[in-house]
Amino acid sequence: MRLSLQSSALHMAVAFLLMGGWAAFANRSHPLPQMLLAGFVQGSLSALITLGLKRMLEALSARLQGLATLIMPPLLALGASALLLSVIHRLAGTPEILPTIVVPLSVTTVYSAAYTFALWSRRNA
Repeated sequence: MRLSLQSSALHMAVAFLLMGGWAAFANRSHPLPQMLLAGFVQGSLSALITLGLKRMLEALSARLQGLATLIMPPLLALGASALLLSVIHRLAGTPEILPTIVVPLSVTTVYSAAYTFALWSRRNA
């Protein structure tokens, strides 16, 4: 069980299924090909973001000092994710971009803030 919790592939698969499923749901009022493409694009992006997010937060937290250590990593994660998701969804022709990305961005922000705080707490204990 512990090994599966640390598996990057498992985390990526879960991100693909959950956020891809959300994107398909958010685009449900559009024809099936558009709905499925939005789900595939979001699922793929969520899997890739999941792979790099933890490492990025750790690297930023190690390099920053003071209050910036708590604020900058989550803000940069949110900004980078928002830019990446909005540009790629626009290029893919996703009909409902904002509803498609609001849940993944919320998850990214909450995770980034919580993990950054955990890193900061461990460092300042």
